[in-house]
Amino acid sequence: MPSASRAAGDHTAQAAVPTRRASHDDDGLARLPGGSFMMGSEDPDGFATDGEGPVRAVRLQPFAIARTAVTNREFADFVRATQYVTSAERAGASFVFYLQVPEAIRGAIRRVPSGLPWWLPVQGACWQRPQGPGSHIYECLDHPVVHMSWFDAQAYCTWAGRRLPSEAQWEYAARGGLAGRRYPWGDELAPGGQARCNIWRGEFPGRPAPGWQPGTLPVTAFEPNGHGLYNMAGNVWEWCADWFTPSYHEVTAAVDPVHTEQTGRRSMRGGSFLCHVSYCNRYRVAARNSNTPDSTSSNCGFRVAAA
Repeated sequence: MPSASRAAGDHTAQAAVPTRRASHDDDGLARLPGGSFMMGSEDPDGFATDGEGPVRAVRLQPFAIARTAVTNREFADFVRATQYVTSAERAGASFVFYLQVPEAIRGAIRRVPSGLPWWLPVQGACWQRPQGPGSHIYECLDHPVVHMSWFDAQAYCTWAGRRLPSEAQWEYAARGGLAGRRYPWGDELAPGGQARCNIWRGEFPGRPAPGWQPGTLPVTAFEPNGHGLYNMAGNVWEWCADWFTPSYHEVTAAVDPVHTEQTGRRSMRGGSFLCHVSYCNRYRVAARNSNTPDSTSSNCGFRVAAA
């Protein structure tokens, strides 16, 4: 995933976002009891430079986390209430995976990120126009909102009276009560030959499997995990509260860990529809990733948490 070249400070000047009055009818949160769990992985298919391990015992206080990622419909409610302008909208462009971009637009783009030619900086791409000019969200309101910077996620949380989950909370939630498993449902990627998440199908990056197109699916696609949470693997990357460091498991506390020292990059979890074992095998529950907090792309969203 490419990093944005915009300065992070450019996104802190927007007026303070008001807080929405809370509704308790159905807040979409799963209440989790917390307690101790084994966090991290020493999976040989993991990425040592990401700091996925060593495996260690972590204790969490009870918390709540959304059953799904924030949807286009939910983010639209936020924008209508606050007139918030996202990072991508203010920048005038965002990164879109090239096979999501119409050929006419694709052919006109000459500058791409070094080493990542499948990412195209598309003028006008944002949460309302996920693939750029001519696209819209009207038929995918139940899909996860994308082109979200960490700042956008924080602004939504402020309005909704929520917060972003810590990495530890995210991983505990993703595991769904299963100890030491690779995925939210177990160790087998496709048990019984059935897909359990929205990740790349085919040969990455240029040959999608017949009948599959790179893009998001509804936030309730596939079966939920043991905690009732959907799409904790694949679909979209989800921002976490922590500043990212490969030394996470060595420097953070064993009780309610959060890495608060600024590093220039924020943590992300879960993988996306572009992850594939040959390139980005980060849809495992212990896998970690990061990006600059102002970065936006067509495979990045978030889910919220609460005390």
